[in-house]
Parts: sequence; C-alpha cells; structure tokens
Amino acid sequence: MPSASRAVRRITVVTNGRPAVEPALRTLREVAREAGVEVVDDDAGADLAVVLGGDGTMLRALHRFRPLGVPVLGVNFGRVGFLTSLGPAELEEGFRRVLAGEFVVHRLPTLLVHVGDEQRIALNDVVGTSSTLGRMIEVGWAVGGEDLGVQPCDGIICATPSGSTAYNLSSGGPVLVWGLDAMVVTFVAPHSLHARPLVVPHGQELTVRNETQNVGMTVVADGLAFAQLEPGDSFTCALDERAALLAALPESTFFKRFKHHFAH
Repeated sequence: MPSASRAVRRITVVTNGRPAVEPALRTLREVAREAGVEVVDDDAGADLAVVLGGDGTMLRALHRFRPLGVPVLGVNFGRVGFLTSLGPAELEEGFRRVLAGEFVVHRLPTLLVHVGDEQRIALNDVVGTSSTLGRMIEVGWAVGGEDLGVQPCDGIICATPSGSTAYNLSSGGPVLVWGLDAMVVTFVAPHSLHARPLVVPHGQELTVRNETQNVGMTVVADGLAFAQLEPGDSFTCALDERAALLAALPESTFFKRFKHHFAH
C-alpha cells in the first residue's frame, strides 16, 4: 500500500530539456510561489522532486533521488508516461493539490546486480542476453543457492514490479502489482515447452551463469549494457534494501495506469 504524503516546503525540478516543457515550468514555479513553496537546486534539501518529461526522464530522476529518500512526481511530456501521474493539461490543478499535501508515495523496489567487483542498481530490470545477434545462449540459473539447471534461450530478465510491465511483459512474464516486495525471472524466447517465469521474494538471490561454449553474454541494467560475461562467468541479482519513492495523486493508482496503458 502507498504511504501517506508529507509536508512540502521545498521542491526541485527536473526536465527533459525540450522547449515544450518551458510553459509548464513557468506554471509550476508560479504555483509554487503562490503556495509559499521554495524551488531549490539542492537535491538533498528538497521534500519533493517534480519531473517534466516521460518515463526515461522519470527513470533517471528516480535513480538520482533514491539514495536521498526524496519522492519523485512526474508530469508526462513523453510518449507512454506509465510512471508519471499528471498530464500537461492537469498540471496546474494537480500541482496545487500536491503542494497542499494531497498525494501518496509508492515504494518501488530496486535491484542490486553484481558482476565480479562491479555493481549497479536497476529500477526496472536486469537482463542477460546474447552478445552475438541471432545466437542463442545457454543460461545456467540458481535461486537462493539452489541450482535450477540450464536453459537454452535468447536471454533472461529479472524485473521489479515497476519493471514488470516493460520487457518482462512483452516476453510473456507476469505483471507484479506495485506493493509487492518481489522480483520476477523470465526467459526470453526459451527453447523449451516447459520454461515458465518465476516470482521470487525479497531475500532470495538470483545467480545467472553463461554456460554457452563460445558466445558471450551481455548484462544490461535499465537498458544500459555494463558488463560482458565470458563462458563460465556469472552475475547475481537481488532486491536491494533501499527502494525508490514515487509520488502520485491518490486516484492515480497502479490499476488505473494499467487499464489505461495495457487493458485495451
């Protein structure tokens, strides 16, 4: 369940840098001034971060403010806007409500992935995929230290609830409703009649090994490749202790977003 809102005295603003957001930025600053709310550049000093952009800008902002425990509110100036809570047309009224404390905060679990001594945080998903286009890989996997065998496939996805509606969903994985403290493991184009996604609770670590004889595996976190696994190498992925915080109007629920974007 989302938590109750908190007092807003200072906000910081993140935009996608496009000219289309300039009128909205002026409106936002004016509404904040009228409400006696200070617009600051200091991330750590903000009670709320407001994003004018799409899901890509939201994802970067959630990464940025996650270590600080600052909730992020999104106004959609992108294409999909699943993570955003307001549209441009409802910015002024919605923002007034937010500054008056009429919002909730959703806790979005994150993933911590380790490759050797290197680590990354992912808000949506971690993917292990073939480094050679068109070549299948053999993926060895284990959960909680228990070996689950080797699966020939195009790749493997480990997704959070907020990431479960992205690559995981398009690969046949289940949608995890916001509020679940779990991750889902889904194979991409498995060469099997029996491979099924697996929902894993907090505290259980996924280990992925590249068991392919002569094909490398690329490890991707939130769409960015950051490591290559040679045959025999592995990475681990588990839910991190610190979540990202997403601010939203009370009526902007997960199911309303899901119905709008997917249930038609």
